[in-house]
This record gives sequence, C-alpha cells and structure tokens, in this order.
Amino acid sequence: MTSPLLIAQHDGIQCFLRPDKANRHGLVTGATGTGKTITLQTLAEGFSRVGVPVFMADVKGDLTGMSQPGQIGGKLAAVLQERGLEAPAPMACPTTLWDVFGEQGHPVRATVSDLGPLLLARMLDLNDTQEGVLQLVFKIADDQGLLLLDLKDLRAMCQFVGDNAAQFKTQYGNVSAASIGAIQRGLLQIEAQGGEKFFGEPMLDIADFMQTVDVAPQTPTASAPQGGAAPAWGGPAPTQRRGVINILAADRLMTAPRLYAAFLLWLLSELFEQLPEVGDLDKPKLVFFFDEAHLLFNDAPKALLERIELVVRLVRSKGVGVYFVTQNPLDIPDTVLGQLGNRVQHALRAYTPRDQKAVKTAADTMRPNPALGDMARAITELGVGEALLSFLDDKGRPGVTERAWVLPPGSQIGPITPPQRQALLANSLVAGVYEKTQDRESAFEKLAQRTQEKQAQQAKAETQASDKENGGFLGGLGDILGGGSKRTRASAGEQLIKSAASSIGREVGRQIIRGVLGGILGKR
Repeated sequence: MTSPLLIAQHDGIQCFLRPDKANRHGLVTGATGTGKTITLQTLAEGFSRVGVPVFMADVKGDLTGMSQPGQIGGKLAAVLQERGLEAPAPMACPTTLWDVFGEQGHPVRATVSDLGPLLLARMLDLNDTQEGVLQLVFKIADDQGLLLLDLKDLRAMCQFVGDNAAQFKTQYGNVSAASIGAIQRGLLQIEAQGGEKFFGEPMLDIADFMQTVDVAPQTPTASAPQGGAAPAWGGPAPTQRRGVINILAADRLMTAPRLYAAFLLWLLSELFEQLPEVGDLDKPKLVFFFDEAHLLFNDAPKALLERIELVVRLVRSKGVGVYFVTQNPLDIPDTVLGQLGNRVQHALRAYTPRDQKAVKTAADTMRPNPALGDMARAITELGVGEALLSFLDDKGRPGVTERAWVLPPGSQIGPITPPQRQALLANSLVAGVYEKTQDRESAFEKLAQRTQEKQAQQAKAETQASDKENGGFLGGLGDILGGGSKRTRASAGEQLIKSAASSIGREVGRQIIRGVLGGILGKR
C-alpha cells in the first residue's frame, strides 16, 4: 500500500491525499495570486515521490524549477515559522521538457488523422455546416486511402474535394465552396500561430509520458526533524522509484488557446483509447494536470462536451487521474464537476454577482465542517497559500473539509536557467527521438502526382488532336488541293490558299482555252 501524501496541515490538522483514490480526479481552484501554482507543484512532487508519472502544462513558465532541489530563503523560512510548518527536505524531480513548437523542449506532434475532425473543427472554430464538410473531407480521404498527416495534406485534400465537388455530390452530399474556403482560412490562421509544427511525424508515443526512474537516496538536511529522518512529505520514497514529471512549455501556446485546449484534450483522449483497463490500483499510472481548464470548455459544442465527460468518467478505469486547475469553479460544467472527488479550494473574491455565485457553488460542493462555520465566508477570507481541502477517504467518500496551509515543495520554486534547460534536454530519456521530422508519402504527394499525371495526359491528348487536325502545312495544302474528304471546316489561312489556287486555276484555264481557240481560228 502506497503511503498517503501529506498536502496541507494546520494546528495538528493534516490533510492527506490517498494515492489509491487519486484516479478519482480532482479540482484546484482559486483567484489569481492565491497559491494555485504552489499547490500544483506540491501535488506533482508528491506523486513523483511515490513513483507516479505526472503531466502538467507550464502556463506561466515557472514549473521547470521542479527539476532542481529547492532552497529555503529567509522570507520563506519566516513564513513557515509563522505558520508552524517545518522546512521541506530539498528534492529534485526527474523531469522531461516538452514544447509543441520544439523550442523549449522536445517536440510534441500528432497527425491530422489522429486528431480527427471533431477536435480540428474546434481548433478552427468552424460552425456545424463547416464541420460537416470537414468530416466529409476526412471520409473521402479514408475511402481513397489518402493519409492525412500534416497541414499540407489537409489543405491539398480540401482543394481536391472542392475542385471535384460535383463528382462527390451524389455519394457524400453537397460540398459548399464557402465551407471549403472557411476551412482553408482556418488552416492558414493555425499556420500563422505556428500550429503546423504540431502536426506531423514522428507522433508522440504515450508510453514516453509514463516513465519512472531510479533515484539515489538523498541525504537528510539540517532542516529535518531530530533523529535525522526527513519529513514524511519531503523525503525519498522507500522504493527510490520516482515518477518522471513531464512539463509542457505552454507560455507561448497560450497565445493560441484553441490549439492549447485541442492538444490537451487529444492527449487525454489518447490515454483513454490506448491504455488497457486496470481497475482500481494502489496508485495511478499517470496523473494529468489540466491548467487553465476554462479554455477547454469555453464555447465548446455539445458533442465536444459529451466527449470530455465520457473521457473523464471512463479514464479512471485506465489508471489515470485528471486534475483541473482553474480560477473559478463555474468554469467546469456540472457533468464534469461531479466526477472530481478531490478538492483544493483557494481564496475567491466576491466582487461581482458572478463571483458571489462562484463562492456559493464552491461552498455547496464541498462536504461541510461545523467547525468552519459559514463555508462561503471562509472561502473569501483565505490567505495566500491557505486552502479548504476535501480528499476522498478509504471508502471513496468526500472527507470533511479542513482549513489548512498547503505545504511548500522541496524542489525549486521558479524557473530554471537556459544552461539548466539545455542540460535537461541533452540528458533526457527521449533525447533525439522526436527532434527530426519525417515526411512520408501522404495525401499531398499522391494528389500532386495525380495532378501531374492528369496534366500530362491532357497535354498528350491535345498534341495528338492538333497533329491529327493540322498535319503540318504541307499536309494541309495537300488536303486542300486534293480535296480531303475528312476536312469539315477550313481556317482563314486555308481559305486564302484555296482562293489563290482557284484564281491560278482559272487564269491557267483561260490561257489554255485562248491558245487552243486562237490556233484553230488562226488556221482558218
């Protein structure tokens, strides 16, 4: 049985997250500046310590410090002393850096076919009619054996379907030129945002997100309690097997929010589709943190919301825990919110009617604690780093909500330096695997080949027809003088030649007649 993770404590109250219930998903909410990032780092570090791999998006660019051991400065030490918390033992988590654009981490790619028309339509912001045409394009590509791997494949396929709309009308339905144009414009916008780097091969292998490594035991520090043992929530795991922290550089990706949301949902869907059923384990196979979760649900169509709900509800049986991180609990639809059993609620500010509703929603969805009194009021009074926490108990029931201080992580708080980043990339478990792109024969190349062959056939046919009709100047003159029976219509040049020949013939005839008649008459 894996030991519970101590996440927060206050005045003898300790809040533990049970690893065997971590795949029941969770929610971390709170206003800006209330401590969500530290909570996220503490949770991820705890999972890594017990051998659970973690995936997290680094929206603000400061989570990479988890790869380095932390140092307790004067200000943080004073805060910990004030709160009655012990300083954590320094800890460096094994870390792999990823980046959709391939600049701050290893490239992450997916094929167009693997992403599918539903997520792609969401990324391109298509309406229902345009989404239907996009699905038709995918269907035609499948039926004709054309691979859609990158954006140039999809552009070529859209052009092919648009140019041959009449041919596909009876079998697949109407293809609107306006819808094809909207899709093409959307693809151009994705390219302008750098999204073409996300599509292609080699595609990400989900197994590379689920790795663990052996780590040498760490020496206890002077900050450890008496007796030389490190704190239970900061020391090394007994097995010394650590889960790898996979950090996606998302600071630039956030400028393309639809690409960000589509990528993370695709990744979650891949986990759901590829991993086998495992039931309830003593700890998850992977924990997935979805930061800025509101981007996933904003203006999402019903079909996409149903897909998200299905994945979140069923991926638990695959041994994957999903934790949504957002500022407002109202950002999460009720159908998804009901699946999130572990809760960490930081402070909310009730400045507007919507904020007041969010506070009430947060208070009503957590198990009440009579010792806390008015839960809604407590949420507005929380300090930075303080939270209301409710984790599932051994029976899978929501625990009584407690008010406590989230423990600081043992790893570095803040970003790493460029040399440290380069060292991580060079020594990574996947170094050199995804850096070189592949471009095998797909829809773009095959359609281009078809076009060239068609143009060559048309040029050959036109040449043969021209040769057959004209046959050169001599052949045309021969037909004129010989009265070619196959000629049906003469050109202007041919008519001129005929007219000249007729005039010459008449003149020669007159001369001959005159000579004959003159000879006869002269003899007489």
